[in-house]
Amino acid sequence: MDVKGVMGSVSFDGEWITITKKEIGQQAREFRIRAAEVTGTRLKPASWAFHGYMQFVLPGSAPADESKSLLVGGRPPQSDPHSLSIPRRSNDAAKKLMAAVEQARPTP
Repeated sequence: MDVKGVMGSVSFDGEWITITKKEIGQQAREFRIRAAEVTGTRLKPASWAFHGYMQFVLPGSAPADESKSLLVGGRPPQSDPHSLSIPRRSNDAAKKLMAAVEQARPTP
């Protein structure tokens, strides 16, 4: 299951979430998270005017704050390794991936 994001992608194989980010002028970086370690998820769908984002919350870390500038339209900073901005065309795929991650998380 894959979601094409803005300058990156998120994939989920049923156990591991892999976030790949490519910043301008740098090599792609990959961050892997076990779904069982995720304590929460956040999904803000993209609109026609602004990109949305998907974010995974881990134990002992607070979710990255949304930037409030006009250029980023309420998304976490690009440097946050646990989130990825998504375009409007990826909204449906992002919803499906987040639902799959929620199902893979252990129940308390």
